[in-house]
Amino acid sequence: MKKNQYLILAILWFVFACKTTQKPAQNEQSKDLFSLFEEDANLKPFYSDKKGVFAKNGMIASAHPEASTAGIEILKMGGNAVDAAVATHFALAVVHPFAGNLGGGGFSVIRLKNGETFTLDFREKAPLKAHRDMYLDKDGNVIQGLSLKGHLASGVPGSVDGMVEMHKKFGKLSWEKVLAPAIRLAEKGVIQTEREALGLNNNAAVFKDVNGADLKYYKKTDGSKWQIGDLLIQSDLAETLKQIQKYKRAGFYEGKVAKLLVDEMAKGGGIITQEDLNKYHSAWRKPIIADYKNYKMITMPPSSSGGVALLQLLRFVEPFPLQQWGWNSAKTTQVMIEAERRVYADRAKWMGDIDFVDVPSDKLISREYLKSRWADFDSTKATNSKDIEGGNLPGYESKETTHYSVVDKEGNAVSITTTLNGSYGSKVIVAGGGFLMNNEMDDFSIKAGVPNMFGLIGSTANEIQPEKRMLSSMTPTIVEKDGKLFMVVGTPGGSTIITSVYQTILNVIEHKMSMQQSVNALKFHHQWLPDRTVFEPNAFSENTLKTLRDKGYIIDQQKGTIGRMDCVLVHPDGTLEGASDPRADNTSVGY
Repeated sequence: MKKNQYLILAILWFVFACKTTQKPAQNEQSKDLFSLFEEDANLKPFYSDKKGVFAKNGMIASAHPEASTAGIEILKMGGNAVDAAVATHFALAVVHPFAGNLGGGGFSVIRLKNGETFTLDFREKAPLKAHRDMYLDKDGNVIQGLSLKGHLASGVPGSVDGMVEMHKKFGKLSWEKVLAPAIRLAEKGVIQTEREALGLNNNAAVFKDVNGADLKYYKKTDGSKWQIGDLLIQSDLAETLKQIQKYKRAGFYEGKVAKLLVDEMAKGGGIITQEDLNKYHSAWRKPIIADYKNYKMITMPPSSSGGVALLQLLRFVEPFPLQQWGWNSAKTTQVMIEAERRVYADRAKWMGDIDFVDVPSDKLISREYLKSRWADFDSTKATNSKDIEGGNLPGYESKETTHYSVVDKEGNAVSITTTLNGSYGSKVIVAGGGFLMNNEMDDFSIKAGVPNMFGLIGSTANEIQPEKRMLSSMTPTIVEKDGKLFMVVGTPGGSTIITSVYQTILNVIEHKMSMQQSVNALKFHHQWLPDRTVFEPNAFSENTLKTLRDKGYIIDQQKGTIGRMDCVLVHPDGTLEGASDPRADNTSVGY
């Protein structure tokens, strides 16, 4: 058989395989998706050919199979999506210490079956003793690493308060039942995946450095390295969870656990006190709700920058025929990069905690404002980020994370992104409590104009102040179509969260991918500064790369991957498609 015949057969086989992953069919597969194959037969638009999970009664998509299973257990007991989300959260704190947490914070977007929507901000806060220059030396220079590792890097945790508030407002099952799966996993142990074992091994030295030579956590009794299949038992964490199960909020912010946390901070030079814990409360916020074409986006307001940024990105490209141009074609990619450049510049200028600064969210997402921001776009060349600043508005002056998506059989939906910030947070493990603390203080502008660990630039809007929430890129989002629940989406990834969610939504809406294909699809990222675009291997054809580089774009292949999506799509017949990222241990479970 001739070479070109083999090529035709290979293409036909791939088309058939991609279509079968869409069962039941959501949309006819876009022909434009395959335009790159005609150009380069070795190019594949997907990280893997992982298939979606389909179910009718409920779906959990999270970073770990045991956490998703814990959520499904609660749904099968008659719990609703919020019950399942709370159970999944606490399970992640046990099975996914890389990012799951008690000592961190996050955001949730909730849509009830009747269409009512809510958002909860349980982001960490700066301690009362925090101040603007706390990470600078006497000459005003940033002390490298001080906001990233150790006790001083931690903000006041919000996760436990957030889960209590969600359950109090919307929970159906008892609090005791919802906590039970996580306690069981901590007591009986969780089998280590290859990725989890590697993470613990790679961080063993820094755990010891931060917590002292007598550290007993995340160590094997025989001193050997963790292997896939090993059992991690966390007795102290189980006791902490039992305190939370028995006393709810008071089980963490008061009493035994609170004393352990405060003592740990004092021991290591941290500044979180009992007063900080007493004063911490999560905040119900008004959701940002806006349309993109005939879809309604329900997303998070500040102190997350994600919702505003996502809507800016979508509306910037709304006038362009992305489907006609094709997935990751030169034209499609150019307008997306230019949108990202302008949005991240706005993020740096305007975004902060709305309890402290006036963030003009409505104006930033208005089509009139976005049109003015696009006036200097030139399709023949790249814009120089040095020439782009945050936009002007009249009347105004001035990594590691985890996400999970939940849908129950009645149509209630929850999108939650929660974080410790860096992998294993500040690396501080609360002695006697068995849980990790965050290093979220680095998400503040520790000095205006100086990038944080993700390379993001900030301004005075995000400077450190006592009890202020640090800015975030987390973008938990729920999408409606024709007034009905359509998609629940989100991801970890630091500064790449916003652009990953952006691309995932466009992949479904514009490029007619299934939910799992959209998650599998290779991704790219631009964030204004540094002025470069990074992409996953094979995300662009050689012709696309040449076209963009000829226009002046600095575009480089990423060493690692981008995004860890966990999403749910509702098909027309009500079937739920769970789509978890093949780039890690992420797993969807349905029933």
